[in-house]
Amino acid sequence: MHITVVGTGYVGLVAGAGLADFGMHVICVDKIKEKIDILNSGEIPFYEPGLKELVDRNVANKRLSFSTDLKSAVEQSLAIFIAVGTPADERGRADLSAVEELAHDLARIVNDYKVIVTKSTVPVGTNRWIKSIIDKEKKNPVEIDIVSNPEFLREGSAVEDFMRPNRVVLGSDSQRALAIVKDIYRPLYLIETPFVITGLETAEMIKYASNAFLATKISFINEIANLCEAVGADVHQVAKAMGLDRRIGPKFLHPGPGFGGSCFPKDTLALAQLGRDYNSPIRIVETVIEVNNSQKERMVEKIIDLLDGNVKDKTIALLGLSFKPNTSDIREAPSITIVKSLLDKGAKIKAYDPVAMDEFKKLFPETQIQYCEDAYSTAEGSDIVVIVTEWNEFRNLDLKRIKEVVNTPILADLRNVYDPIKVKNLGFKYTCVGRVVKEIH
Repeated sequence: MHITVVGTGYVGLVAGAGLADFGMHVICVDKIKEKIDILNSGEIPFYEPGLKELVDRNVANKRLSFSTDLKSAVEQSLAIFIAVGTPADERGRADLSAVEELAHDLARIVNDYKVIVTKSTVPVGTNRWIKSIIDKEKKNPVEIDIVSNPEFLREGSAVEDFMRPNRVVLGSDSQRALAIVKDIYRPLYLIETPFVITGLETAEMIKYASNAFLATKISFINEIANLCEAVGADVHQVAKAMGLDRRIGPKFLHPGPGFGGSCFPKDTLALAQLGRDYNSPIRIVETVIEVNNSQKERMVEKIIDLLDGNVKDKTIALLGLSFKPNTSDIREAPSITIVKSLLDKGAKIKAYDPVAMDEFKKLFPETQIQYCEDAYSTAEGSDIVVIVTEWNEFRNLDLKRIKEVVNTPILADLRNVYDPIKVKNLGFKYTCVGRVVKEIH
């Protein structure tokens, strides 16, 4: 079967390479020629573990190719997967301009029966809207069906999540279309992946509800962490005990500087706006957004407090810029809020991240931040070291070496990587999130 995947971002490229690995013949299309040129040169335009190997294998097997020619790709394909971006607009709604443009393009191109599969995260009602555009404007008297197939990929684990998903959600009114998409995903039946078959609106809602719930768990434990600091409790032990309750589970109960990335921030905003649009406000999600924004600012306050209330002309070493480990994605990353606030207050910033510095330089050029080659050169001459992202290489730093090269031994551990007592015993002034540093007698 021939498939076109439109969009070569995280979702599109992982899906395209994964579908090719399932034995499909896949053309990944993007209107940005530079991205296609990068892919055709054998490179990947972003960092995702295991993706280059997956792409290389399927390009070599001639099952995966890249093109800017949407018309040619669609004419060859039975199924067209939509994987274009849907960022939040200024009001928090999902920006569907790329989806709408593609729908108009498809209306002009479709030459026989096609199944349009939407993987982009879109508000409830969008799939019917896409179909109405194509049906109204199509140049040829052909039938099209639409399937909502939301993605649940975690950046940093996207390849594994596509190849071995927790579930596959398919929403459609057409049994014919569902049969075709089930056939595409047939290899997943062999590993007994659960399939959830629904209507269009339900499939669209599953995506938003899932992400909003996970975001809620993060904001909840961050609120508990802040209360733990006030009352003298340890959030790690609280979270561990909570997670042992099977009704709660341990996932996403890790306190820190707040969530970021390409999904949770925009999806919570879009769901909250959807609730307002339908006069059914989702007050929990609205609060989750407020808590997350304030948590990022709270991290700035922690840094300032450690420097006795003044960061002007102080050198601050930031370890980690991506919103989470194993990705180069900095969208809505806590590091952005932290850097903006500290620069506005007159601080000097040194920073290091294993893969995200090139992306960060697009927001903060080298005239604003000094980018370094490793954690130790970043710490050298600094007045405080701040762990922002819990990359593995930051989990076992030589803190004695760090202490030797800094101006003052101060550590803000925003990911709770280190044992507070051990760090204090090394002579560091230290803070973390939700853990009060107490000596145990």
